[in-house]
Amino acid sequence: MKKVLLLLTAVCGLSASSFAQSSDGGKFSIGVEAGLPVGDLKNVSNFIIGGSLKYDHPIAEGTFITGSAGFSSIQGKEATTPFGTVKVGNTSVVPVKAGIKYFLAENFYGEAQAGAAFFTQSGGGTAFAYAPGIGYSFGGGLDAGVRYEAWTKNGSTLSQVGLRVGYSF
Repeated sequence: MKKVLLLLTAVCGLSASSFAQSSDGGKFSIGVEAGLPVGDLKNVSNFIIGGSLKYDHPIAEGTFITGSAGFSSIQGKEATTPFGTVKVGNTSVVPVKAGIKYFLAENFYGEAQAGAAFFTQSGGGTAFAYAPGIGYSFGGGLDAGVRYEAWTKNGSTLSQVGLRVGYSF
């Protein structure tokens, strides 16, 4: 866990220092995230909570390249099995994604990201992550978006419908 957090901090720090040297209007945002598990994941979890750091870099009018790194805690739940009730433990995921954001109207955008999701428990490994979504940029730096996010590994997929509320600076 400490190694993952150290890696995440290093990646964010290097990104911040490299992007800080550009003066073309790119913006960072920090946000809180919440998700409702769907598909197979809803059998072991009722809720996902976390946070993320994101950077939007303009490449054309209304079009941005994005990069994000976050931390998600999948909250385990009690599940009834033929052998009795079992408590599924919490697990954590560090998704790191890149993508594109396009403003469809003045403040309304569509976004697609792909990357990797690093599971923090021993033997959890890495999964392919993808997340299409939509969002709205409010005045004063506030941004809210809804997305479908999935993590795929060895033919299995864990997915959620997620909400991110962030503040740009």
